[in-house]
Amino acid sequence: MSDTIDSTSLPDDFDPWEHLQKQYNTQHNLLVRKYFSDHDDNWVPNIGDPRSGLRTAVTMQDTDNDAIRSLRHNFFYDLLGYGRKNLLVYYGSKETIEPPVEGHPKIVFYFSQDSASVPSTQDYKADAEYSVRLMDLENTSTNLHSKLVEIANEIKTQFLEGKQGIILTKGNLGVIYKDPKHGFSNGRRILASTEADAIDIYRRMCNVIDAPFDEEKITIANPKKPSTVGNVTETQIIMGKTRKKRGYRRVVNVRFRYAYALIPGEPQPVFLIDTTYRYNPLVKI
Repeated sequence: MSDTIDSTSLPDDFDPWEHLQKQYNTQHNLLVRKYFSDHDDNWVPNIGDPRSGLRTAVTMQDTDNDAIRSLRHNFFYDLLGYGRKNLLVYYGSKETIEPPVEGHPKIVFYFSQDSASVPSTQDYKADAEYSVRLMDLENTSTNLHSKLVEIANEIKTQFLEGKQGIILTKGNLGVIYKDPKHGFSNGRRILASTEADAIDIYRRMCNVIDAPFDEEKITIANPKKPSTVGNVTETQIIMGKTRKKRGYRRVVNVRFRYAYALIPGEPQPVFLIDTTYRYNPLVKI
């Protein structure tokens, strides 16, 4: 069977370019509508509202010329991240990143520095990632989806204030928590400026998975080397390019951004909640 279209079966006034544009606009706007699923069916453009303004900017119009259509496409797929949705980047063998505890999902909490607080002389954001294994739940559990929705709602309660993530001040202190029975099997470590800040995060994580928190399972690692203070000015040459050296355990604020579940046997992460609006989480904020 040939993929070539027989032009005799098309109307005499058929315009392939006009037809392509209309089909593209329709399919693009369906994806936009799904991405902005927090809006109701009677949504009306309102550029005074930040999120509504974003939807207005990426929605295709029949009157768009090629330049505007291309810009809307790039804005939606690249800047808002729809083109990267559900992609998982691997470095090295996939075999080496399989969860070490067979069958038990892992909940991952991601924090990063606010863009406005990153100095112009710094070429990367500070971030952090913490996780816990669900020891009372397996990947084949029939109630896995409902349990993840329940967990996502609790994350919303524990890690969001308003519609923004809570802030953790990173620092020099390594606060380790080891509780294999409840999913902290390898002695999870949080770098914080104070012991109390790290313990607060551990308590919230335990609340999310409905596990008891035992302060006696905390170990403190207080290195002699001090944190880097201020902007990093030292550089190094890597493959012919000048790169700034990373600061040592800088004191910096990072904000909770999103949480996702890694389920053994499921190749893609399941996003539970997301304050960046890049993903399609189980629970909206």
